[in-house]
Amino acid sequence: MGRLIAVVLFVAVMVPSGLLAREWSRAADRRAVAGGAVELVPPSDAGAAVLARQARHGRRLRQSGLVLGLVLIGVSVVLFAEASVFLWAPALVVGALAGVLLAEASRTRPRWATGPRRPRRGEQVSPWLLWAMRGAVVGELAAAALLWSAGSVPDQVALVALVVPGAGWVLAEVALLRLVVRPLAADGSDVPVDEALRTWGAHLVCGAASVLAMVPLGALLLVAGVDLGDRVTDGVDLIPVALVAGGFSAITAGLAVAVFLVRWLRPVRHSAPALAG
Repeated sequence: MGRLIAVVLFVAVMVPSGLLAREWSRAADRRAVAGGAVELVPPSDAGAAVLARQARHGRRLRQSGLVLGLVLIGVSVVLFAEASVFLWAPALVVGALAGVLLAEASRTRPRWATGPRRPRRGEQVSPWLLWAMRGAVVGELAAAALLWSAGSVPDQVALVALVVPGAGWVLAEVALLRLVVRPLAADGSDVPVDEALRTWGAHLVCGAASVLAMVPLGALLLVAGVDLGDRVTDGVDLIPVALVAGGFSAITAGLAVAVFLVRWLRPVRHSAPALAG
């Protein structure tokens, strides 16, 4: 009976990752609609210039993120010595995600006329994705602090687990705030471009911050579950099972978000109008 309960609990804890992947699938549909709208109406000269400038800006910052990843590899060698051989790939991923967040948080203001209306948050990104990102970051920071205070993780690991997701969260919130406070474009031909840029940016920062939080959260939960599983207890202790299941769920969710994030890295482009001719 204990094994059956453990299996049911494991499956139940894995459900959130599936629901999150479903929400990101819906976000991909929103992305397709926003991109299709750009193809229907030719933007003004200012709008076309904004698209080209934003694409160059994003590409430049993301390349800088890869350079940052190489720097982080050197930092990992200093902090973790021989163990850093397993951290090269994560360091490059962290650098790449940092480049994505920096690119979106430092976007230049579009040089077109703006109207009086400001966008609503729900027009850019699903509240479920936004709050899932925030919840993952808060959970990861709490787990890192608790495990650090309990002595379950070394100081260097705890420092990285606190700084990287926390910094990513700050950059994501800055980028999201900038998308809300900037008024919408006034020229009707530039409105689809403006909305597409906001949709791309909101989902990029939510996705990048989510990956930076969910994968470390999963690793921390696995560590906590394994530590508790080593204790000798009477009867069935479901807490280690729940922690291990939660760890796998968080890692799976983070990898699923990463798959969707890669698809969103392509900048907003405009070709010939779809209805031309």
